[in-house]
Amino acid sequence: MNTFPHHDIRLGVLGFGLRGSIARTAHRPGSGSRVTALAEHDAALRAAAAEAFPGAHISADHREVIDSDDVDAVVVLTPDHTHAELACQALKAGKPVFVEKPLDISVERCDEVLRTAFETGSRLYVGHNMRHMPVIRLMRDIITRGEIGTVKTVWVRHFVGYGGDWYFKDWHAERRYTNGLLLQKASHDLDVVHWLADGYTRQVQAFGDLVVYGDNPHRRAPGEPKHADWYDPDGNWPPHTQRGLNPDIDVEDVSLVNMRLDNGVLAAYQQCHFTPDYWRNYTVIGDAGRLENFGDGPGSVVKVWNARRSAHRDRADAEYAVPDVEDDGHGGADPLLVDEFLRFVREGGTTDTSPVAARMAVAAGVRATESLRTGGVPREVEGLAPEVAAYFANGQEHRWR
Repeated sequence: MNTFPHHDIRLGVLGFGLRGSIARTAHRPGSGSRVTALAEHDAALRAAAAEAFPGAHISADHREVIDSDDVDAVVVLTPDHTHAELACQALKAGKPVFVEKPLDISVERCDEVLRTAFETGSRLYVGHNMRHMPVIRLMRDIITRGEIGTVKTVWVRHFVGYGGDWYFKDWHAERRYTNGLLLQKASHDLDVVHWLADGYTRQVQAFGDLVVYGDNPHRRAPGEPKHADWYDPDGNWPPHTQRGLNPDIDVEDVSLVNMRLDNGVLAAYQQCHFTPDYWRNYTVIGDAGRLENFGDGPGSVVKVWNARRSAHRDRADAEYAVPDVEDDGHGGADPLLVDEFLRFVREGGTTDTSPVAARMAVAAGVRATESLRTGGVPREVEGLAPEVAAYFANGQEHRWR
């Protein structure tokens, strides 16, 4: 049932840092949603928010947003380690909640969020926007149509060309805020692997190290703000020329992960933060063919080999162009993500994103990080409490209601 028939959904936003773009995308006065309140601890960002959202209540106190009568739903865009606490407060206040991925940085805190949503009945949505990226949708459609048969293995190579800029110059570089980049950065891809393979990781083994940025002496002094020119898409190459790195760096800049899913699919994920190019390469192999993407944005292509055996041949049996959409964030995925969240707030029902899948991506990333920091010892990835999993499988509706 549409419970907002006569007005925009009034959004209360927590955080206006790098993912403040989500708030900007969701601010559509007169067209379904608008930001009416925002909390941010940084004064400069509060000033930017006041300019972006005229008339909104801007505060340094998140409680003023969560408790506001002028807020219908809460959007959590703060650093990763704060997600669970803020999401639980908003859920307990009875408001639908959007949480930017990852859900949090520990399995226990993710479970607390899902349990709180289960107990309160408040709607929970997690911002795994890659499920809306055209290249991912295209690969999933090819798999669903059966063009490569039943998926048996998935390989992912993640070339993070701007890793030194985006992940080693602020809080992302510290375990206490991210746990590790196999969680913070890879939770996207682990979720996509699970979605394409239709299963969740149950066993994981990993190696990784800090092999490039750890030796770079050009660090900011403790307490010194991040440099204004921290991101230079045309410079900062090769990696040792990076300047103004975070004072503390204790996360890995390269990692390799092996996974066994609960349906028998075997998967591998590789992440490197000092490559010259920035894109993701997926190979999905079924029992009747394989697909691979070449590029992951407009102008890219997904190729399928499934007609016969042969030596290497560049010309595949089928080639599909990645749809060319207006890029308003992550290849056009962010507006679609916001659309789905707003529809979910109004109507409920199923969504392509999944809080359970978000939790399982974190769980796989956490256990993989534990494995690589203990010499590659395999780890088991625990499942979710059955009654909570059943609640989300039922579209966040208690059967007795």
